[in-house]
Amino acid sequence: MAEEEDYMSDSFINVQQDIRPGLPMLRQIREARRKEEKQQEANLKNRQKSLKEEEQERRDIGLKNALGCENKGFALLQKMGYKSGQALGKSGDGIVEPIPLNVKTGKSGLGHEALLKRKAEEKLESYRRKIRMQNQAEETAAEQFRLRFKHKHDEVKLEGDLRRSQRACRQLDTQKNIQVPREAWYWLGLEEETEEEEEEEKEPEEDEYKSEDLSVLEKLQILTGYLREEHLYCIWCGTAYEDKEDLSSNCPGPTSADHD
Repeated sequence: MAEEEDYMSDSFINVQQDIRPGLPMLRQIREARRKEEKQQEANLKNRQKSLKEEEQERRDIGLKNALGCENKGFALLQKMGYKSGQALGKSGDGIVEPIPLNVKTGKSGLGHEALLKRKAEEKLESYRRKIRMQNQAEETAAEQFRLRFKHKHDEVKLEGDLRRSQRACRQLDTQKNIQVPREAWYWLGLEEETEEEEEEEKEPEEDEYKSEDLSVLEKLQILTGYLREEHLYCIWCGTAYEDKEDLSSNCPGPTSADHD
């Protein structure tokens, strides 16, 4: 008889157990996960297919297989001379494959898909119309901004040309010993100096006009005409010509556009 082991010996007393915290819980979780995965695999194997799934499988198998002689319609075609893979029709220009089967599986009524498609197209068209309107509004705003900027630029240019004309007029009049300009605004700065004096004078007659009634463009046209007529001078050429013939021959014209 084998010698019995002494349970009080060092081989039993000195055995160290793994007592790390949380280790038993981790083992239990892993074991539970393994059991759950096995159960899911078993359920998938033993799961009974629904009626819809069985019908779908049978339909797919039937559509994948070609028609055989057991099919009455195919047998009638063969009796009339049809061969497998041949196009239908007397001249052989018909279809080769059968018309595909489109099975409707949803519960919506007939025409519902067409309705959804039409609504989607209307929504898309509405979105495109909105985008077109936004683009047109942006283009209109940009065009208006360009026009305002151009108008402002033209105004600044006209005011600059008018000031140049007023300086030239005062200088040329002074060279001819003309002490008083034909109009106060012909000379730069003189209009403001004589404003108070004009208020004390008599009121102008009906055929006279005030400088405030004239636009910058009108003043520029009048003053450049005066310079050309009286002094044979063009502010855009920057030249005083010898006579009228020299002015008409060598000056492009009486406006700024003529000198561009």
